[in-house]
Amino acid sequence: MAIATTNPYTGQIEKTFEPHSDEEVDRRIASAHAAFDTLRGTTFTQRAEWMRAGAQLMEDDIEHLARLITIEMGRPIKGARAEVLKSAKGMRYYADHAEEFLAPESLDDASAVSASAAGTRYDPIGIILAVMPWNYPLWQVLRFAAPALMAGNTGLLKHASNVPQAALYLDTLFERAGFPVGAFHTLLIPASGVERVLRDPRVKATTLTGSEPAGRSLASIAGSEVKHVVLELGGSDPFVVMPSADVEKAATVAVTARNQNNGQSCIAAKRFIVHADVYDEFTRLFADKVAALTVGDPLDEQTDVGPLATESGRDELAEQVADAVAKGATVLAGGSAPDRDGWFFAPTVLEAVTPDMRLYLEEAFGPVATVYRVSSREEALAIANGTTFGLSSAVWTNDAEEEDWFVRNLDAGAVFVNGMTASFPELPFGGVKDSGVGRELAAVGMREFCNLKTVWKA
Repeated sequence: MAIATTNPYTGQIEKTFEPHSDEEVDRRIASAHAAFDTLRGTTFTQRAEWMRAGAQLMEDDIEHLARLITIEMGRPIKGARAEVLKSAKGMRYYADHAEEFLAPESLDDASAVSASAAGTRYDPIGIILAVMPWNYPLWQVLRFAAPALMAGNTGLLKHASNVPQAALYLDTLFERAGFPVGAFHTLLIPASGVERVLRDPRVKATTLTGSEPAGRSLASIAGSEVKHVVLELGGSDPFVVMPSADVEKAATVAVTARNQNNGQSCIAAKRFIVHADVYDEFTRLFADKVAALTVGDPLDEQTDVGPLATESGRDELAEQVADAVAKGATVLAGGSAPDRDGWFFAPTVLEAVTPDMRLYLEEAFGPVATVYRVSSREEALAIANGTTFGLSSAVWTNDAEEEDWFVRNLDAGAVFVNGMTASFPELPFGGVKDSGVGRELAAVGMREFCNLKTVWKA
């Protein structure tokens, strides 16, 4: 893929960028390495001051940034503004809590290990390479960068090639905020250039948010170099609705859970598993609400769903839906790409999806929902867990025993009860099975890229 901004609303190339040469990449790695020696010696108080300054810069630039996001990847402008604010909030969260999260811990009874004192401390490890996707071009990066830099690490960003302007904004953000020159650099390189960077001995670890194949490839390289990796990969999240649920509310939330960010979210609810007792009511409400969404220019404040970010993504989604319909699925709403400029796909609801259809097991990365009728919680769980993915999940029930049963038995990195999946700086985020390894966010996410060092004193 060329490194370029291509407006998904028009299909027109807005701006192109030359990839960094090998010499420039080497210069940036060296700069990040030098910055690590400086940054690790600063105090949490100093880093927090810089991080808060960076958050303020983003908020000051909100209109520019929101428009940039919308033009680069098609997110409706309201959601783009929300992403800017969420990113700034995440930066402030780590500014406020980093020292607490990485505080040394003492063993209560040091004599048990024949010591006068013993415990652990968290130390930064060096340069972290982040390989990030286009669907949340600011938030995905900053939920890595904020804790990494607050821990005293430095960062290199290989961003998706279709959001280069977002990548270049982030390239200068932390330096503008006061961090040492080189503390965070963007690398304008193709995917084929990632291996060379990761194998550089100065790069100590890597994190990727993206597709399962990309994650497997990066993990293989990191493993051969014995380098730590955190992966947040695809998802096919279940949204289970049981008879005791508030069906009206569940259907309303389901529309947002599936269609936010034009349906292009790993943690979007994708498979709606509904008990037979409330199936007809839920599907009627859900399909009607989906059909009522406003599709159009993502810069229009009234737009709910804009174009998909890439033409290939739109075509892939169209092929998945066509395959399902050809094999007997029923269209309750949408079902096709409208005849218009831009990479649009109508918000869609399908039922009667069967295991021989691609949509049964594949991730649908766009505004397409599949609905399943079940007769028991055991059947709901079997469908929910019957996928190679395990990122997040949601269950709607007002039965306390049933809630506990689903929370214990859903194979996922998270369970949201009577709500939709979202990421919060305060809570760990990540999946199981083919949805990834490791965790982002909260204290545990911050500690992923630290050396947990045992200290023993005679």
